[in-house]
Amino acid sequence: MSKTRILGISAYYHDSAAALVEDGKIIAAAQEERFTRIKADAEFPHHAIDYCLEAAGIDEHQLDYVVFYENPVVKFERLLTTYHQTAPKSWRSFLKAFPDWLTRKLWLESEIAKEMGIKKRIYFCDHHLSHAASAFFPSPFVEAAVLTIDGVGEWSTATFGIGRENQIQLLKEIRFPNSFGLLYSAFTYYTGFKINSGEYKLMGLAPYGEPKYADLIREKLIHLNSDGSIILNQHYFDYVGGLTMTNDRFHQLFGGSPRQPESLITQKEMDIAASIQVILNEAVLAIARYIHQQTQQENLCLAGGVALNVVAMGKLSREGLFRQLWIQPAAGDAGGALGAALWFWHQKLSNMRTPIQPDAMQGAFLGTNISPASELDDAMLKRLEAVWQTHSEEVLQELIAQKLAEGKVVAVARGRMEFGPRALGARSILADARSPYMQSHINLKIKFRESFRPFAPMVLAEDAAEYFEIQQESPYMLLAYPVKESRRLHAATEGLFGIDLLKVPRSDIPAVTHVDYSARVQTVDSDRNPFMHGILTQFKALTSCSVIVNTSFNVRSEPIVNTAEDAYRCFMVTEIDYLVIGDRFFDRNTQKQQPLSDEERIQWLRRFELD
Repeated sequence: MSKTRILGISAYYHDSAAALVEDGKIIAAAQEERFTRIKADAEFPHHAIDYCLEAAGIDEHQLDYVVFYENPVVKFERLLTTYHQTAPKSWRSFLKAFPDWLTRKLWLESEIAKEMGIKKRIYFCDHHLSHAASAFFPSPFVEAAVLTIDGVGEWSTATFGIGRENQIQLLKEIRFPNSFGLLYSAFTYYTGFKINSGEYKLMGLAPYGEPKYADLIREKLIHLNSDGSIILNQHYFDYVGGLTMTNDRFHQLFGGSPRQPESLITQKEMDIAASIQVILNEAVLAIARYIHQQTQQENLCLAGGVALNVVAMGKLSREGLFRQLWIQPAAGDAGGALGAALWFWHQKLSNMRTPIQPDAMQGAFLGTNISPASELDDAMLKRLEAVWQTHSEEVLQELIAQKLAEGKVVAVARGRMEFGPRALGARSILADARSPYMQSHINLKIKFRESFRPFAPMVLAEDAAEYFEIQQESPYMLLAYPVKESRRLHAATEGLFGIDLLKVPRSDIPAVTHVDYSARVQTVDSDRNPFMHGILTQFKALTSCSVIVNTSFNVRSEPIVNTAEDAYRCFMVTEIDYLVIGDRFFDRNTQKQQPLSDEERIQWLRRFELD
């Protein structure tokens, strides 16, 4: 009996991706940026599609169905309605957007077929239904409440409903222009960060400030209803028909123009970040309470860009409304490709679903594979004059643990790449969480980014409760929890504010403890991630500590490394001490080529767009 193969695609907004489902099983999923090396690449995902087809051992003509993650006709209706209602103000925005819509985006069925070189009907799934499907169908639950929150899809900006077996019923929505995601993005823009990527920076900046503007936001910008829905005061925003997120009234309200990108971050930006994070936390908790009241479900599945806000998700977890949260690891638009394929398999084709434990995401390791023995990779590395030793998996685990215990930084690129924004051990930079200097060292000398950016702790799942006030497992690094009181260090901070607070260690694992004593926890179990579980076990045997630093293997403004060549080149322009590619172990000191000088590194970094 032949298998049914469904390709899901997301594209043309940001973070394009492709996912392949075969008889309901996820075969492969990847973001286009990992191949093109263009961060958040929005173009048609040719490379991601090619990878998915290769992983399945088929070509495009052997696909049974192709599904796009949103409905372009309905989205066009929203844009046209918005431009009509806001004319003549919207004229410039109209002229900027509509040529692409009239020549390409409105005709996506023929556009996608042409891009793929196929003659096949293309199917379309609603944007938020794609998010909902990506959250519920891979989850371990027979039934659960489902919540999707992002900027905007077609009309919806948030939806909730119930997933039961192989069906999802969305019960209620919040509609554009009222949006949790656009509200947060407005403050991302105002504080000088890039929309659709800088939200992480805004979240990371929040603990350095005080929520001094929270009451002003409540009074002037947002009305939060008892059912969790919101109304935004459009008097202060420009995203409806305009070209920016905020307007002059907004700027006057908060005491000046938006911060210029790359300029000095002041206490004002920190306080604004703290304020909008408080508001987002309140809004997420409000809608979650309403969902729990309306559905009476024990568990909640989440997707959409706002579900990647680990602070809000951690507070929701600690609130205890639901027994367990399950968040799609690729919760943003990339995950919509997977959701569209799963929606078609279960809801359109009426195929039954058997939940998989711990979930169906395979640890999110769904991308390209760096194998232990590849003649092509060996040849490429020799051309780069790389020097390495080859070891068994057990020896590699021991070596990595030993180097981490010595205070060295080790990068790992092996196995299948992660799907979603988090590096979970397949494309990661690792370090000793006990070092009080490691956060600033990695940020400034390896990642080339702002010193305030926090790092995640990778911890043995069985030991997590010894370090963190954790409510549930967190295998995909999507929940922030407080460090346990017994681990905290309460040094004097009088006279310190802002970034200076970084100088004070907060716990006995200071490299992963934020200034508010929180941490973005990744629990590691032997089922999903046996290699990293082995490293942590060895590290614990050496140090009596079960926690290490995990951050994505990339530098600022560059996507996470994909191939062996990406990994080695990134290694050579940073101050990473050791590198693992497949079963190969590289020592910085034995490489024939020396790492770049500071001047050469600056030139190299100019390849990337600084945000």
